[in-house]
Amino acid sequence: MADTEKITMNMSVVDLGQIDLLVKEGFYSNRTDFIRTAIRDLLNTQAAVVKESVARHSFVMGVLLYNSSDLEQRRLKGTRLNIKILGMFILDPEITPELALATIESIEVHGVFRASEEVKKALSNRIK
Repeated sequence: MADTEKITMNMSVVDLGQIDLLVKEGFYSNRTDFIRTAIRDLLNTQAAVVKESVARHSFVMGVLLYNSSDLEQRRLKGTRLNIKILGMFILDPEITPELALATIESIEVHGVFRASEEVKKALSNRIK
């Protein structure tokens, strides 16, 4: 499983030209290197804000994966999940929409949510 996601963005031609100039001058190996470096620097600058927000909202950070066995155990116990994650949330493709509805109360993902289209559709009103 890839630990990166592809994004698309628009930027002004002047900003893009400045990036290209810095690449040409050897400060960065390519545009992607520049953009990743800029994002990391900004995230490091805002790290305290992110940390405080994660704690305040009780987010899990990283990758969270549930399979049908995990959810079946929840159903047997009569408990429901309130998922809050900063990173990636994965519901295994074997999970049925019925099982997901019976065991998941709410989902809030800041990052990537992977599940079958049927499960996503069934949970659509529970996804924040």
